[in-house]
Amino acid sequence: MNSLAGKRSDRSAAACWTAAAASIALFGALLFVGTVEIPASEVWNAIWGGGEEGARLIVTQLRLPMALTALLAGAGLSLAGLLLQTVFDNPLAGPSILGVSTGASLGVAVLMLLFGGAALSAGYFAALLGGALLGAAAVLAALLLFSTVVRSSAILLIIGILISYLASSAISLLNFFATQEGVHSYVIWGLGNFSGVTLDRLAVFAPSVIIPAACCFLLVKPLNALLLGDVYAVSMGVSIRATRNALLALSGILTAAVTAFCGPIGFLGLVVPHVARMACGTSNHSALLPSTLLFGGATGLLCAFLSVWLGGGSLIPVNAITPVLSVPVIIYVILNRDRLSYMR
Repeated sequence: MNSLAGKRSDRSAAACWTAAAASIALFGALLFVGTVEIPASEVWNAIWGGGEEGARLIVTQLRLPMALTALLAGAGLSLAGLLLQTVFDNPLAGPSILGVSTGASLGVAVLMLLFGGAALSAGYFAALLGGALLGAAAVLAALLLFSTVVRSSAILLIIGILISYLASSAISLLNFFATQEGVHSYVIWGLGNFSGVTLDRLAVFAPSVIIPAACCFLLVKPLNALLLGDVYAVSMGVSIRATRNALLALSGILTAAVTAFCGPIGFLGLVVPHVARMACGTSNHSALLPSTLLFGGATGLLCAFLSVWLGGGSLIPVNAITPVLSVPVIIYVILNRDRLSYMR
């Protein structure tokens, strides 16, 4: 038993180190690749505060915030997906599948489509974050209410999809009655990107992700207890209602923060937790939380890098990339569910 635990611990540590190394490599690559071609020597000088002023501004004011945003957004959405999969005991749960992202998008749409392009000004980002939080909270509250009645995880998943359709319908109505400027702003925002967060906005976005992400690590024992069922969790002194409310609140805050600043990024919250589980070979959250955080950051950086690298002078929307990376993983998980030890 100790030997098996040791092997899993070594495997988890190796997975975390691999994800961390990939994150560092991709973060560095994003500083050297962009829509404007800059010699590598100039980029290197700009990193250290020297070199030509134009190159230094591009690297420090555009590429660096984009890399940090991608890192935080990927990590935040991945942690939100992990929490939702544990709370609802459903391997296909995620912010985009259960409608949490759509609810956050509806909250943003109410502000953006009612007030037009002005909602994108710096003074409105706090309002956008608040709208996204309210929208995500409404969906999570509905899901939590249904979870007290519906015991089947498959049925709960269907309910989440239906709620997502209702939110999408409301967004369509807002688009129909909105001004042309508002519709254009919302469509651009809805494509998803990591390039719209400046250093000033990053000062708000970063704490919105880092603080709830840090709180997740305080709930390792309750998360592991939930894996073994409510009866076991109660016997271990875990308050089921309080724990679920806390986990839903944290996942809602993470999803809302990323959605408000980066748009509704799909699939990352669903796929990355499974990648972390397969890499670690366990569902133990003491190993799964840090590995999901690191793999999520690496995946966000990979999406940002591909967005720049494949754009040929422009940025490809992130939501055009995430399905290509994620769908094969989802199909693999579904087809091999019985053989994946962490899902038993």
